[in-house]
Amino acid sequence: MSERRLSHLDEAGRARMVDVGAKAVTERECIARGAVHMAAATLAAIAMGTTPKGDVLSVARIAGIQAAKRTADWIPLAHPLPLDAVEIELRPDPDGSRVQIEARVRAHARTGVEMEALVAVAAAGLVIYDMCKAIDRDMRIDAVRLVAKRGGKSGTWSREDENA
Repeated sequence: MSERRLSHLDEAGRARMVDVGAKAVTERECIARGAVHMAAATLAAIAMGTTPKGDVLSVARIAGIQAAKRTADWIPLAHPLPLDAVEIELRPDPDGSRVQIEARVRAHARTGVEMEALVAVAAAGLVIYDMCKAIDRDMRIDAVRLVAKRGGKSGTWSREDENA
């Protein structure tokens, strides 16, 4: 692996917000995924909309969108970005006893939207956990990861072990 300087550190090693002012505005898109594993009965209650707190998937979808829009409030060195679109897909997966989460975020900006997509997945997973914890404390949020990005100087990238 070649040695690369971390852009969020200055010459003295102090954290800083990267100056993106000279970068070109380009279309950026990122896709992130994750999952919330749970008991089969919990997944069934979510899919049927019979959890004590109501429609878990709708609330999680809205939370993911809201979180993507507020990423700079969560991540200290992230730039506030005007997002063009945030799409959250939540798929109950009975075979894996989980809800699969996918966030797709698009913007015309000087910096990427990786953090916005990752924050959206994390927030959606946390809401699923919060709304179902009374019936299933063994739930597990995992595999939150970036699976694809396009735009900007580094171009297109996709995770090799994903069918993104």
